[in-house]
Amino acid sequence: MSADTRLAQVLDVAAMRAAEAALIDAGTSVEALMELAGRAVGEWARRLAAGRAVTVLCGPGNNGGDGYVAARRLMDHGVPVTVVAAREPGTPAARNACALYTGPVVGPEAFPHGDVLVDCLFGSGLTRPLSDDLFFLLTGLAERHALRIAVDLPSGVEADSGACLNPGLPTFDLTIALGAWKHAHWTMPAAVLMGALKLVDIGVRAVPGAAQLLAHPQIAPPAADAHKYRRGLLAIVAGQMPGASLLSAEAAQRAGAGYVKLLAEARPEGVPPALVCETGDLSALDDPRIKAVLIGPGLGRDAAAFARLAAVLAKDHPAVIDADALMLLRPDLPGTAPCVLTPHEGEMAALEAAFGLPTTGLRRDRAKALAKACGAVVLLKGPDSLIAAPGGEVTLAPHASSWLSVAGSGDVLAGMIASRLAVHGDAYTAACEGLWLHGKAARFAGPAFTAGDLAAATSRAVKAALT
Repeated sequence: MSADTRLAQVLDVAAMRAAEAALIDAGTSVEALMELAGRAVGEWARRLAAGRAVTVLCGPGNNGGDGYVAARRLMDHGVPVTVVAAREPGTPAARNACALYTGPVVGPEAFPHGDVLVDCLFGSGLTRPLSDDLFFLLTGLAERHALRIAVDLPSGVEADSGACLNPGLPTFDLTIALGAWKHAHWTMPAAVLMGALKLVDIGVRAVPGAAQLLAHPQIAPPAADAHKYRRGLLAIVAGQMPGASLLSAEAAQRAGAGYVKLLAEARPEGVPPALVCETGDLSALDDPRIKAVLIGPGLGRDAAAFARLAAVLAKDHPAVIDADALMLLRPDLPGTAPCVLTPHEGEMAALEAAFGLPTTGLRRDRAKALAKACGAVVLLKGPDSLIAAPGGEVTLAPHASSWLSVAGSGDVLAGMIASRLAVHGDAYTAACEGLWLHGKAARFAGPAFTAGDLAAATSRAVKAALT
């Protein structure tokens, strides 16, 4: 596994502890790991402080030990620094780090003012709320500092679930992950507390089966001798509200497929000249040149819509199933071709009910269970979107623009994924590419965009992904 891939892994607490133990078993001491992490934290704090006063809040564990190392680094560079010791150091490595720091230390009763607060109270192992006194200390210090840095995770956050264990936790300008990303860095509601995210590499090795952060795709331009069918023919099945499928088609035409065809019962208004539209039944799906089908945007949920979904699945083309089609999907419907499902939370609950799955638990575990049950790639949408494969692979998306919370955004995403599926036929890769393009197009579209603006920005997003 390359260094870039290794540093994109997202670990739960148990895997992170095992990874750190493996480093120690290989000959690296806890003190050496703490020195590496703490010095990196100190350097980030020094840059952010730019000579201004820094307060480091240290807890009793090794996260607090990282804080003492960071404070020593700051002091060595002439930065005014004060350590607030919330508790006495409770581990040998933390006690050693505390002993090596010779700067000012105050107790939890002190509430010093400063410019930058570094939160080293608790790290990724926390599973219960902060006690009242520690919560009061953390929030009080946060109010007295204009800039805030969280080390590994903001104190009061559960690493595996992204839960905020105390209501009213402060927000941070920067969160410095140590060794590997944790699920909370990319999972709501905790993700909104984090600010900018940076990762400190302490040498953690690749963990087999670990979730991965969504990577920059490597999209190749068409071959020199390409033609429209070789680039991929995508069929989009329209339904009762064809405007949604037209949005999907616009994005799909810009995401790489060589030929996008709309299949509608009757020709809708507003079909652009560049989009081929065939009307009537779905006999056009018999075309062996079709590489992928998209069904769901604007489909409707009546008997006729169900019949169109069943007809699509019976042809066994690779497919993206979105929106209304997800509400109609059942285990007894035919089809074995590669497939991507793109539910939001409400559609996810309906699919879980249809496939006899529980509707509670961590989002990534629910998505993995659905992917396994239906044999399809599942892209569970939301402010913390993720992708799960039937084999258990999970990819987490980094934070995207909140302006994506606009009507039609999901139709554009479905078109992007379907277009990529038509290009190469790999459902998991198509889901990852489409989700990345969606986030990048939102950045290009700027604030307060429409779904049409988002679809129009797809070409720029593809350009940014070209190899």
